[in-house]
Amino acid sequence: MIKATYHKYILNFKQASGTSRGVLNTKETWFILLTDNEKQGIGECGIFRGLSIDDVPDYEDILKWVCNNINLGLQNLVSKLIELPSIQFGLEMAFKSLESENQFKLFPSEFTNGKASISINGLIWMGTKAFMKQQIKEKISAGFNCIKMKIGAIDFQTEINLIKSIRQEFSSKDIELRVDANGAFLKDEALEKLKILSDFDLHSIEQPIKQGQIEAMAKLCEITPLPIALDEELIGVFSVTKKQELLQTINPQYIILKPSLVGGFKGSDAWIKIAENKNIGWWITSALESNIGLNAIAQYTFKKQNNLPQGLGTGTLFTNNFDSPLQVKNGTLQYNNSINWKFNL
Repeated sequence: MIKATYHKYILNFKQASGTSRGVLNTKETWFILLTDNEKQGIGECGIFRGLSIDDVPDYEDILKWVCNNINLGLQNLVSKLIELPSIQFGLEMAFKSLESENQFKLFPSEFTNGKASISINGLIWMGTKAFMKQQIKEKISAGFNCIKMKIGAIDFQTEINLIKSIRQEFSSKDIELRVDANGAFLKDEALEKLKILSDFDLHSIEQPIKQGQIEAMAKLCEITPLPIALDEELIGVFSVTKKQELLQTINPQYIILKPSLVGGFKGSDAWIKIAENKNIGWWITSALESNIGLNAIAQYTFKKQNNLPQGLGTGTLFTNNFDSPLQVKNGTLQYNNSINWKFNL
């Protein structure tokens, strides 16, 4: 008989982190703990307030119901929680953890053996020009050769000057640059801004305009001088048919998958299958989960054998994250088995 409990946990940022949706100081997350005899499973429901489709007032009541009905089993529970992707993912993770020989090694591989690493991008948060420049220098000296910059919150010309200054020092052969607008551009100005950005040999831009403007985004993807990656656009698209329709209509150059926001491993698998059938590129990004969720996402990602740098470098952002074998080194995520997990709520 499996027993389940849930626990709320607030992650504290080391420094306030700016996005075009505002400044983040804390990040709420929830854990589902499963026990079956001597075995334990841990899953993280990484809800992202203000962004997740399942940011609902009765979120905790739903978790309580899930724990009270845990013996319905994973498939039955998940089928009832289609519109609650973060809880779906937490359950997938918890059951996978419970079934595994080691509760923290959900997908054993060369990565979890410490013999292979995952290439990741360095994340630059929004802020003053000086702050952003300082972060860029730190990432480059830490060995990153792919950097992702959040744009859209400060003056566009200031951002362009920043990008220009990076390109004056580092060509695209030295540093791959990605930018993430988080939907900050107005649809009437987006193409002009993409043209300006395209002068700097960028890899791609994430979500240039707000999600839900399907026709405008499709038009943009058709004529863009800079590859476009859909991110928020994928949130809240549940059925395989709707997923196919969306990618068929917009036909982006890339999609970005955050398992906590798109229905976990199962939801990500569905998106990847459709994207690959349409020759659309993809990569995987964490959504500010703790090291528990990041660990599951990283192990799943490694199994997918995607050569693009992934967005998995968020484990060091918090003051009260859990000690884990996950380490960022030379622009890669590595699993150091000489470091033990310390998971205590």
